[in-house]
Amino acid sequence: MKDFAGKICFITGGASGAGFGQAQIFSEAGMKVVIADVRQDHLDEAMAYFKEKGAPAHAIKLDVTDREGFAAAADEVEKVFGSTPDLLVLTAGVNVFGPAEASTYDDYDWVVGVCFGGVVNGLVTFVPRMIKAGKGGHIAATVSWGAFGAGPTTAPYSAAKAAVLNLLESYFVALKPYGIGVSALCPANIRSKIYEAAIKGRPEKYKNTGYHVTEDTQKFLASIHEKGMDPRVLADWLKKGIENEQFLIVPYPSGPRMVELALSRFVDYASPEGMKRLEEKQKQPPTEEELKHMAEREGYSVNEMRKPGAAPIMPDFKDVGFGKAKKDVDWVDPNKKVN
Repeated sequence: MKDFAGKICFITGGASGAGFGQAQIFSEAGMKVVIADVRQDHLDEAMAYFKEKGAPAHAIKLDVTDREGFAAAADEVEKVFGSTPDLLVLTAGVNVFGPAEASTYDDYDWVVGVCFGGVVNGLVTFVPRMIKAGKGGHIAATVSWGAFGAGPTTAPYSAAKAAVLNLLESYFVALKPYGIGVSALCPANIRSKIYEAAIKGRPEKYKNTGYHVTEDTQKFLASIHEKGMDPRVLADWLKKGIENEQFLIVPYPSGPRMVELALSRFVDYASPEGMKRLEEKQKQPPTEEELKHMAEREGYSVNEMRKPGAAPIMPDFKDVGFGKAKKDVDWVDPNKKVN
């Protein structure tokens, strides 16, 4: 897709963070934007922005885990703008931090339900409509750099994002005959409010968590996200990737090399000799190239990443207990849970 003017864009999680940046950029490219989001306050703020701009936009309150809600949203898009979307962007996501071994069913049901299930629901709802419309188009999802590696403190999130990446590649191949492109956007740290979800957005039915999550841990996480990529910059990367019909969009100058290094570990996993290489590598400090890539992804300078002790993205967080298990989770290593 190279021509956006006059076409329809539907974005989940579109009222804040990465999704709102996407809504702005594609609106400025001439698209009619539909913003779907679970939070009414965010929708109101986003619509006030577009009203001031005089840009065509429509808001729909949507929980991406609600399949009937998705179908109603799809009907509403056709009623308001006269057709199914030309560009579908699935960005809604949630995350929460804690040791993998402390995870509960509710941790998985909530995070995987939104991050993976929300994408499944978007695809199953809109793909048949897009094919029947015969207009071609494009589908993208905000996947995350977390899809490329282990998540010892983000297991549900990293697993969901890895699943989304694989799912999108399947659709990338399957939808070519219909003229529908597919892209996976894989950023690391973003300047967003995703940290609010663990306190304000987690449904009561999924409240049973093994992680220590408080206002203080989320304020700490907010301080990390402040260093992240500006959502508009991220959206520019997405737009250019769509124009180039690019499947994998890693929004950094060193993106292709980052992917190469991240996936090379699987070669080592596949042999006894490789396992020994990995073990030795883990004993070594990061190389200058690795420091550079970490700085690009997280928004810190190389010098900040080089500081002795923990890097800025993994500081000493014992004061607030960020990323630790609740104290009553009695099977977890005491060093991994709050006192």
